[in-house]
Amino acid sequence: MKVSVCIITYNQVKFIREAIDSVVRQQTTFPFEILIGDDFSNDGTRDIITEYGERYPDLVRPVLHPRNLGQNGLFNTLETYRLAKGEYIAAMDGDDYWTDPLKLQKQVDFLDAHPDFSTCFHNALITFEDGSPSVILNPPDQKPVCTVEDLIGEDEIWFMATSSVMFRNVITEYPDWFKKSVSGDIPRYVLLAKYGKIGYLPDMMSVYRKNSNGTSFTDREDDARFLQNRIEMYEGINQELNYQFDDLLKKNIARYYEKMLHSRQYRDQYYPKNRVALKYLYLRKPDWSETKEVLRDHVIPPVLNRAYSAVAIGLYRLRKSFSS
Repeated sequence: MKVSVCIITYNQVKFIREAIDSVVRQQTTFPFEILIGDDFSNDGTRDIITEYGERYPDLVRPVLHPRNLGQNGLFNTLETYRLAKGEYIAAMDGDDYWTDPLKLQKQVDFLDAHPDFSTCFHNALITFEDGSPSVILNPPDQKPVCTVEDLIGEDEIWFMATSSVMFRNVITEYPDWFKKSVSGDIPRYVLLAKYGKIGYLPDMMSVYRKNSNGTSFTDREDDARFLQNRIEMYEGINQELNYQFDDLLKKNIARYYEKMLHSRQYRDQYYPKNRVALKYLYLRKPDWSETKEVLRDHVIPPVLNRAYSAVAIGLYRLRKSFSS
């Protein structure tokens, strides 16, 4: 088996048929299989998957879990990938679809010709459920070759649409820190970059839908639990890369601690927000001006801040009375 197309879905009855059809229409010179991992949908998605499994018994392999595996679909993904027989895995979200019938052929040709590459991806069109104008994901100056260095920065780096990625089926076991993350794509690309370079094809061959059923809508940056999960993910990446990018990743992690100060769980609390603020200062090491501001707003007990303000006002009034 040359390619395993792994479609990952949960409650995407409006989109799953178009996703599967776009894979069935692929024109290739090699055999491929379609695994559809469903995380116990309850909206009719499973009925459609079963229908395609019966219509294309030699092509479509339904992976219907008896319960929701949790972790924002991560374990559904891992279990589906585990069953993949292909030399390559082509990722697909159940609410996206491919627009080029030669997509698989082009990516396989690239990886066959470049054995030192572990992964390749292509350009994608992003569409929005709310009717906002569509945008092209990758710019004209997108780098044709990426390495792990291109995936690491002070900010979160994302430039590969999930349904545009094909990679060698080389990861036999994912580390424990990976399995705790609610984001599978970012850490998976880091792991794949350890096996080889990442190539880019400028052809626009898929549509990435931004809609309320998509996994990106579970990213809540005002939620301390989500932010803590991101912190642990980047700590795991830092360890995985033997702290080669320690300074950059510490600044990235610090950014999530700063967001946590304003999360709904912490914004009106003194403790444990003060500990979060100290962690941010330790990792970020900002200039003295910002340090004073963080200490004032998040570390110094409110009662001391009020006492300081009262004393400052009293001294000001005293000086003013003497001067007059």
